Formats: sequence, C-alpha cells, structure tokens
Amino acid sequence: MGEFSKRFYVIKKDREFRYLYKKGACCPSYGFVCYYRPSNRRRNRCGIVTGKKIGNAVTRNRSRRVIREAFRIFDNELLKATDKRFDFIFVAREKTVTLKSTQILGTMRVKLMPLLTGTQDKKPESGGRRPAGDRKQKE
Repeated sequence: MGEFSKRFYVIKKDREFRYLYKKGACCPSYGFVCYYRPSNRRRNRCGIVTGKKIGNAVTRNRSRRVIREAFRIFDNELLKATDKRFDFIFVAREKTVTLKSTQILGTMRVKLMPLLTGTQDKKPESGGRRPAGDRKQKE
C-alpha cells in the first residue's frame, strides 16, 4: 500500500472554503485561479471548484479530473521541494476544459512553485508611478 494509499487530502467543508477565499493568497492563471494558505497539517490539501459557467456535468467533471491529476503530481514535487504545507483551492475556468493535465501542471510549476518555495525573482518596479521620494515638488 505504501505511497499509493491516499492520493491527497481533500477540502470538503464549506467553512474551510470560505476561510481560504477570505484569508488565502490568490494566484490567477489562464486555466484556473488558485487560493492558497500555509497550513500546520502534515499533508497538503486540495479543494476544486467548478461553477455552472463551465458547462454541463460532463465538462465540469473533466475539469475537476484534469486539475486533480495535475495536483497529484505537483503535490509530490512540492513535498520534496519544501517542508511547508499548504491548503489549496483551485477554481476552474472555462478554458480548463480544453487543457490537458500536463498543461495545468506546467502552469502550477511556473506560477505556484516559486511562490510557495520562496524562490521567485524580484522584479524591478516597472509601473507608471514613481516612489513618493522621487517625485518633483511643485514650486
């Protein structure tokens, strides 16, 4: 039974979903939106939400299946990469139906792994506004 005894732990309670929506950090992508928050549990947990906008029951189930499979692989990589544990909620988008689990997994690796392991590059500010100290004073 070893490593295949439990795929991953699932978030099921409405209270936990609402808590993650409210207190969790948000990471949007083209295939899904991810809400995550550090956890004190021994394992990462995952909840998947698919709304009626996505389509009928068949397409919603496919979206869940694709995200679940990508998270199963991502969870093992995350366990090896860091000692921290997280709770995740993935909200499927209409685009999720057309994507494969490998594409979703690639998005998770690119978007989430740097945030969770703390290895993201610091990007210089490239906005239109300058910091307050750099503004010219009107005379």
